[in-house]
Amino acid sequence: MNSFRTILRSSAIKPKSIFKTPGCLIPRGLRQQQLFDFSSSKAQPRNPLPRWQPERVAASAFAFAVSAVLVNISYAQTVHAESPPDTNSQTQSPRFRLDEVRRHGRDAEEKWITKGNKVYNITDWIPGHPGGEVILRAVGGPVDQYWNIFTIHKKQEVYDILDTFYIGDVDPQDLVDGKVPVEQLADPFKNDPKRDERLIVHSARPFNAETPEEGLNSFITPDDLFYVRQHMWVPEVFEDSHRLVVELEDGQEKEYSLQDLKKKFKEHSITATLQCSGNRRKHMTDESRSTNGLQWGGGAISNAEWTGVRLRDVLRDAGVQIDDLPSEIKHVQFEGAEAYGASIPIEKAVDQFGDVLLAYKMNGKPLAPDHGYPLRLLAPGNVAARSVKWITRVRLSDEESTSQWQRRDYKCFGPNIGSQQADWDSAPAIQETPVQSAITSLRDVTPHSTQDSKLLQVYGLEEDSIAVEGYSYAGGGRRIIRVDVSADDGRTWHQAELLPDKAKGAKAWAWSRWRWVLPRQQAGRCFVVKAVDEAYNTQPGEYEPNYNFRGNLTSSWHRVGYRAKPS
Repeated sequence: MNSFRTILRSSAIKPKSIFKTPGCLIPRGLRQQQLFDFSSSKAQPRNPLPRWQPERVAASAFAFAVSAVLVNISYAQTVHAESPPDTNSQTQSPRFRLDEVRRHGRDAEEKWITKGNKVYNITDWIPGHPGGEVILRAVGGPVDQYWNIFTIHKKQEVYDILDTFYIGDVDPQDLVDGKVPVEQLADPFKNDPKRDERLIVHSARPFNAETPEEGLNSFITPDDLFYVRQHMWVPEVFEDSHRLVVELEDGQEKEYSLQDLKKKFKEHSITATLQCSGNRRKHMTDESRSTNGLQWGGGAISNAEWTGVRLRDVLRDAGVQIDDLPSEIKHVQFEGAEAYGASIPIEKAVDQFGDVLLAYKMNGKPLAPDHGYPLRLLAPGNVAARSVKWITRVRLSDEESTSQWQRRDYKCFGPNIGSQQADWDSAPAIQETPVQSAITSLRDVTPHSTQDSKLLQVYGLEEDSIAVEGYSYAGGGRRIIRVDVSADDGRTWHQAELLPDKAKGAKAWAWSRWRWVLPRQQAGRCFVVKAVDEAYNTQPGEYEPNYNFRGNLTSSWHRVGYRAKPS
């Protein structure tokens, strides 16, 4: 087992100003039908909080680890560390023009970078880079902007390692005000796609945004409103040239083009919900204590129909004996084009009822760039962090992925454990997710409205009422069997109607939408929802007993305040 260091930082989002009713949080200034608050769309800076990064590289590289979780450039504060060492000796160091640095780029035999005004030849270090080929984006130019993203580099030990690759200085003729000109800095986000303005944005670079109310109130989430979780920029990949490599436990490899996958294997479609492990993290922060990470509301979850080929079929074709697996194969690791990595247990990967796909369509259309075009893994029932986008490699292994996102980021600890006390090796990586539900719509309905009167007739009501809707979901393909709702902060309960749908798949991979309509006179000041799955798992009532400093897997009862309109 590798050793790790708690050295990664990330930004967090301040919640909106709120006021309390008994047991409920009500955002100020919202209209009656908007009293539920999924998250603030305007991110504000706060001191970065610690996160973590594995070091699994050769001895010459292991101190020079690259953070795999991005910090929003727009909001993140600089990590203060000692300055890079002064490598100039009494004799003048060699000087290089920027044109010469550019000639030592991705396609050159020797690969150079600049950091500040210094030049480094990192050719011998690249094979051990823990962030994969991300470093090749910087070669031939300045690494500064990448280090403003991967702030873990701003440490004295990293500067010391970098110093071993020092070869000279940038020629002063190319400096502007003593620095490498800004225009020389490559922007890794410049080719990111344009996004829908209705998304609730938590960070712009990398882009992270949750689904707005209108996208949560339908069984299938529209593509342009599907929540977006990026750890880096969106890589430039093309269908014709994209390749998937399957690496067996003995090192043998087999390569597939997208056309190979489409022609050789039977196509399958499933309906599956993807949920970020941080969904509803803001609710835990508001109701318990500060948590580390993007302050997602209730919209870091979406549902779609996915089409592709079964991973188990591709593994069999590549030479894996899926019906008689070698005992040493425990995990299937995945790598994306932007160097993201994750893994799932082999049992999930080859389960004929597990529905793990190599997907190339979303809601009947090619995947959008934000969602993995042209090919992604889809592991239904598991946390979305395991469904690797822009997938380039599948590897069978006796150990789980060594990436930071598998070993460090997506785990939970007890409410008494802080970031400095966490023993990351002791906690398993999140795979399946617990039962979850949330209120997504709370609105007044009246028989005086033609549209509302039709809804009231369905429920046998003729008076002013309240319509409450939301989603419910359980990981592992466990079916939701009941949704309990309360209009008086949990003192009395009723059962909501589970709305019919046309979900596809061997198990219940998709969320279940629900609705409850009640006379307005029965409403108190706080609505509450909790769901129950087919194993009779249900949601905890309070946040504090299930607090974890990362705010992962927040699933306590969702409470929403209500104020009746003046008559």
